[in-house]
Amino acid sequence: MLNEAATAQDVETAEDVGAIMTRIGADARAAARTLATTPASRKDAALHAMAAAIRANANAILAANAKDLAAMRAQGQTAAFLDRGTLDDARIEDMAAGIEAIAALDDPVGTVIGEWERPNGLKIERVRTPLGVIGVIYESRPNVTADAGALCVKAGNAVILRGGSDSFHSSSAIADCLRQGLAEAGLPEAAIQLVPTTDRAAVGAMLGGLDGNVDVIVPRGGKSLVGRVQSEARVPVFAHLEGLVHVFIDKDADLDKAVKIVVNAKMRRTGICGAAETLLIDRACVDTHLVPLVQALINAGCEIHGDAEVQERVADVIPATDADWSTEYLDAIIAVKVVDGLDAAIDHIETLGSHHTDAIITENAQAAETFLSQVDSAIVVHNASTQFADGGEFGMGAEIGIATGRMHARGPVGVEQLTSFKYQVRGTGQIRP
Repeated sequence: MLNEAATAQDVETAEDVGAIMTRIGADARAAARTLATTPASRKDAALHAMAAAIRANANAILAANAKDLAAMRAQGQTAAFLDRGTLDDARIEDMAAGIEAIAALDDPVGTVIGEWERPNGLKIERVRTPLGVIGVIYESRPNVTADAGALCVKAGNAVILRGGSDSFHSSSAIADCLRQGLAEAGLPEAAIQLVPTTDRAAVGAMLGGLDGNVDVIVPRGGKSLVGRVQSEARVPVFAHLEGLVHVFIDKDADLDKAVKIVVNAKMRRTGICGAAETLLIDRACVDTHLVPLVQALINAGCEIHGDAEVQERVADVIPATDADWSTEYLDAIIAVKVVDGLDAAIDHIETLGSHHTDAIITENAQAAETFLSQVDSAIVVHNASTQFADGGEFGMGAEIGIATGRMHARGPVGVEQLTSFKYQVRGTGQIRP
């Protein structure tokens, strides 16, 4: 393991954390310079070796995960939280297959994304380049270790990973496999480094930029984590705010389709950022659609927090409070509200949403286009589950997160979003008059 001398137990003072993080930053910068010019074939060889190492060390990863899960249970964590932190044979295979899918993607580095010639004969190209060193700060979900490490390497970047304390052992075991893959391909192991301590001072050091060695921070977690990153970061941030996801049932929605989509959007996996948290129902179809939709959710095990009209029509509905319309439950709970048509739904989403993912269910093409154009979210969906809000489902191999900001990257952050560009200008002796 990289930095073997440093473990969570070894790091006892803020000074120790600072020294370790400074070294990690310097090592990452050196590795990034090498990786930036590494041929695609060699990066792909490293990725395939990483996938093989994860499969070969599945038992060790599961044993590490068992330690994390035992600690989570002792702390009384929720079922949804435990689900996010749980690994099994299928999820480990998904990690390995996800890395191989990233290897199969076209290498973005060196791609010419624009070219033209000026009247004076200068030839100008806009060419994709790596961002450099990426800091990824995330919570609970250990598979992010594999996704982030592999994506950054594919895009020619070094990455510093700071996982949540709840999944520290799991992430460490996965990171060991990633570094093994780098070593087998002859690439610097410092291209992927996991912060070897759960001390929160390490996060502060990363947000400070590690002496200019971190080029961008990607936070992936709850509102408190993202809020801290946005307020303290001295380097650019790819914001990943909470997934306050809405599904709007338009008056022209097909009921059978709506029921199937809504139950999947909420209940397939309640702990992911693409899970629906608020259901909005057009008043014009409330007589036909409300009860079947809400009852289907209840039958699937979902708790309903509803407005007055929902309470009147369905038994065992918990009265919704103002807080419900801005809550990311990440659990089998959904807020349900009746709204006065498309414009009211859009206004609700734009006022209370997080600009992550929002969906409309309708057979009215004009209503769908209005929703798609006017809802200013990173992902806007028509007649499909919001749980497709995922880089893998977009054909991007995997993602570091869903960026909800408007600068540089928006939506799933995959290999292309982990690059910048430079201009290459070729002349034949031109000088500027």
